[in-house]
Amino acid sequence: MSTLRLALAQHDFPVGAVAGNAARVRAMIADAKRGDAQLLVCPELAISGYPPEDLLLRGSFLAACRQEVEALAREATGIDIIIGFPHAMDGVFNAAAVLQDGAVTGIAHKQALPNYGVFDDKRYFHPGTASHVCAVRGVRVGVLVCEDIWEPGPARSAAGAGAQLLVVINASPWDRDKQSEREALLAARARETGCAIAYLNMVGGQDEVVYDGASLLVDGDGTIAARAPAFEDVLLFADVDADARQWRAHDWASRETGELAALHAGLVRGIRDYVHKNGFTNVLLGLSGGIDSALVLALAVDALGPRHVRAYMLPSRFTSRLSLDAARIQAGALGVSIESLSIEPAYDALMDTLAPEFAGRAADVTEENLQSRVRGVLLMALSNKLGALLLSTGNKSEMAVGYATLYGDMCGAYAPLKDVYKTQVYAVARWRNALASIPVIPPAVIDRAPSAELRENQTDQDALPPYDVLDAILERFVDGEQSQAEIVAAGFDPGIVRRIASLVLANEFKRRQAAPGPKVTRRSFGRERRYPITSGWRP
Repeated sequence: MSTLRLALAQHDFPVGAVAGNAARVRAMIADAKRGDAQLLVCPELAISGYPPEDLLLRGSFLAACRQEVEALAREATGIDIIIGFPHAMDGVFNAAAVLQDGAVTGIAHKQALPNYGVFDDKRYFHPGTASHVCAVRGVRVGVLVCEDIWEPGPARSAAGAGAQLLVVINASPWDRDKQSEREALLAARARETGCAIAYLNMVGGQDEVVYDGASLLVDGDGTIAARAPAFEDVLLFADVDADARQWRAHDWASRETGELAALHAGLVRGIRDYVHKNGFTNVLLGLSGGIDSALVLALAVDALGPRHVRAYMLPSRFTSRLSLDAARIQAGALGVSIESLSIEPAYDALMDTLAPEFAGRAADVTEENLQSRVRGVLLMALSNKLGALLLSTGNKSEMAVGYATLYGDMCGAYAPLKDVYKTQVYAVARWRNALASIPVIPPAVIDRAPSAELRENQTDQDALPPYDVLDAILERFVDGEQSQAEIVAAGFDPGIVRRIASLVLANEFKRRQAAPGPKVTRRSFGRERRYPITSGWRP
């Protein structure tokens, strides 16, 4: 029986931290050896981090990556390694190096280059032309890189070259439908080739994406043999019987995998990694007494701890007592410091300055936006003075239709709910409360009608359809790229569909200036959905 023990490094490898990533691998080599592993596997572009984007255009960066890979090869004795890195050789390749006996003994080049969604591989990489198969302690191993497994050719080619085991290294971002698709795809590839599969995925937040790990072992008959926990850094051990094409996993304790649990974990991981990787320890946010800021506060505390989160109430004459009380109750429940700064003096001063130009003109949305912009100025000043990163609290529904004020509530360095629809905001809030002995989000905040409180008795539903209707239209128009006619044919009111579509298209300019936030749906605003600001096309 040919048995091989693998250690799979489901870990975070930050972009650009070349020396640090190599040091992380060195530590894992020691851990893998202690666990009697014969092969250590690291994720796609582990040395450079993924995606390195235009760092790949710098020769010095590529040289540093190659030097670290060669140094690891010289230093690693008693264990073989497969590790992702950018390989410069008559062009740049997304590659996996095989390190054995003190040398780089083989390099697999990624053959299938994704160029959709958040992926931009064709901008930087040349495609590989053949699957790489190598011998590791008597086992024939086919080495594939991420997208290679999503197309049938590379896996079949590796199997045809004698591979018993397919090792697939990945940097695959999370969205709510991704894991079920992965499992179905890997099961099909295993059945097609007869190979056992080790699917290793990176974990961690990187700007507008978050990688979930959730690595998988698949037997040669397509059975899912083990699932790794999502959003957790862990070194995973497993034995493969290469003749039987079967796995035996060691302590792969997966956690709760429900949709809301995964969404919460992804948002928390995104906040923590964005804050820490950008050199910050503390965050602050405006706590309005509404559901969005309440959920962001809870997520920030889950990510960073209450000592590192500071909340500010910024009331105006239109702020209700319910909002003020709810904000204080929540801050107390979470152990967060909270202060109140009235926006009235600054607002009145600005209105006095503008009075000559506004004379004879009726009050309208201008005065409402000015309140929001005063709040933005105050929060940014606090961020600067305190050295705390400002979290923006807007959600995807608002960003889609432009119900957010540029240079106002859109101020901030990171927007955790940027890709979370309003209906999902409520669902995650209720789910999070169910975990706690006392509600971390006051029930009154969840039950009240949403309002920006910029005028008397204002509610969001004054100008928008109910959020379940709005989000259903937006999911079709934004995520599904359906036309207005298709959405109307699905049973939605034509007038509402026309209005929502018009709002989405008219507010592209705002979204271009929005803070980054983690992608959690199939089609996020930002690098994934790139529509022209100026366009005569109305789908």
